Amino acid sequence: MTFRARHLLGIEHLHPTEITTLLDLADTYAEANRAGTAPRDRLAGLTQINMFFENSTRTQASFEMAGKKLGADVMNMSMQTSSVKKGETLIDTALTLNAMHPDLLVVRHPSSGAVDLLAQKVNCAVLNAGDGRHEHPTQALLDALTIRRAKGRLHRLSIAICGDIAHSRVARSNIMLLGKMENRIRLIAPPTLMPTGIADFGAEVFTDMRKGLEGVDVVMMLRLQKERMDGGFIPSEREYFHRYGLDAEKLSHAKPDAIVMHPGPMNRGVEIDGTIADDINRSVIQTQVEMGVAVRMAAMDLLAQNLRAARAA
Repeated sequence: MTFRARHLLGIEHLHPTEITTLLDLADTYAEANRAGTAPRDRLAGLTQINMFFENSTRTQASFEMAGKKLGADVMNMSMQTSSVKKGETLIDTALTLNAMHPDLLVVRHPSSGAVDLLAQKVNCAVLNAGDGRHEHPTQALLDALTIRRAKGRLHRLSIAICGDIAHSRVARSNIMLLGKMENRIRLIAPPTLMPTGIADFGAEVFTDMRKGLEGVDVVMMLRLQKERMDGGFIPSEREYFHRYGLDAEKLSHAKPDAIVMHPGPMNRGVEIDGTIADDINRSVIQTQVEMGVAVRMAAMDLLAQNLRAARAA
């Protein structure tokens, strides 16, 4: 078992064996969390700072819970009211953080590449909690763990990613991770929500929802990223749901045992019908939330091990 990364900035540079190592550890943490036996000393004596330049209740809460379960001293910095608003640069912020000597830094930022820049300037392990349209690695990892637990494997599956692919860092990270694990990936979206150069990702592209879902094992819906849209990407939410929202009729084109996923928060009646989202036989959306804590525990544990080894060298 190996995981050599100093930071977790994205999926692109992770080797499949590193992905498997992280998921295996996360699997043990998922079971430990259910049993109430998570080791409270794995991050004891380490300081975790959560810096969210974008609002995110779910992801921030998940990272905070993960750190506390492993015994870290967790601090949340409110970047909405910080000195950044007064004109402080990202590099100034990095220098200020370095003076605090944190061990783990969790960052979400609206600009692609900002987290990578911070990682170059600080002397701690950095975890990317989402940067612009670039990546959201822990979301892809928790999705992968959810799929593996539901299907018993994470390879040679047919997986459809549907919706606002153009604006989604979740889609980008999932395409890379699932591709590394030898899965067949289908992307389903209207042309206005399909990014340019998508053919370079090696996925099949569909604009017809029913054809794209034909015979797939996994249906991964995406949220409409309205905050990243600066034009008329869809005619109306009603029309979008009619053509691309997941309902029982469209889902019937997938395999009978296909699972349904959504990274949240969901827009019910726009991206997904409420009855499908709540179907305990098909939907694994709540499992995704649960696996999020386990994956983030595993990621911070592995990075902390590497950090301690580097400091001891």
